[in-house]
Amino acid sequence: MKIAVYSSLHDESCQQTVRYLLESAHSMGLAVTCHEAICTWLENQTLSSFSTHIDLGEDTDVFFSVGGDGTLLRSLELIRDTEIPVIGVNTGRLGFLATLQANDIQVALQSFVERQYRVEKRTLLEVVFEGASTDLTAFPLALNEVGVSRKNTTAMITVHTKINGEPLNSYWADGFIVSTPTGSTGYSLSNGGPIIDPNSKSLVLTPIAPHNLNARPLVISEDEVIELQVSSREDAYLLSLDSRIHTIPTGQKIRIQKAAFPLHLIRLNGDSYFKTLRNKLHWGKDRRN
Repeated sequence: MKIAVYSSLHDESCQQTVRYLLESAHSMGLAVTCHEAICTWLENQTLSSFSTHIDLGEDTDVFFSVGGDGTLLRSLELIRDTEIPVIGVNTGRLGFLATLQANDIQVALQSFVERQYRVEKRTLLEVVFEGASTDLTAFPLALNEVGVSRKNTTAMITVHTKINGEPLNSYWADGFIVSTPTGSTGYSLSNGGPIIDPNSKSLVLTPIAPHNLNARPLVISEDEVIELQVSSREDAYLLSLDSRIHTIPTGQKIRIQKAAFPLHLIRLNGDSYFKTLRNKLHWGKDRRN
């Protein structure tokens, strides 16, 4: 069995967890390949390494993301369409995606050896530009959400929205979010969007601080194609794909649709999406109930 390890290495806790993971894997006789940044940090040039998804061979069984949810989101660019299942080790704060705790690493590794886990397919979003050249086209995918927002102004922007070519609404707001079920517990939730079961095959459209109170979040099928066009007093606006931000000319149309492939997210036996919701949102812990 072979595992790949990626981490932001942003603090001591994260670094210690990476060391513990590598030591545990080696003690179990597992093959390991690490992101090149980890090899540089360890000052170990003999360790098998990767820098892009092309370097990850078909013999890689599990991809470990060590950090928080943000680290797992960034790992998407390394995994892409390889279909390698990923599990997040949480050294951060919340951890809706990175649910494995550091002290459970050895148990998880044994579960992988024994194939005692399941894989959830999580919908990805793809952004398509019409007639525009941008560096974003190199990796136009997002796991959580795609968002548009104002730039260099306190004035609201207008987001003209179409679904499958049919006009939906022109949202006068600070911005607009198209979220997957995976991302429904993130930025969209902070703006009043609903929590969506990842198995529901839906997307949610959530305006950010809309001027009109009748502009509410809308749940649609994941098979719908969303077209956005922003008008603003400024000549550009911001487009975000998870944690990556790009500047887009005002008036440039973008199309947001379900990507051709999903992300494979690992769930250990005994873990579930609803268990994560209960733990992270402290449901059922109010003593008044």
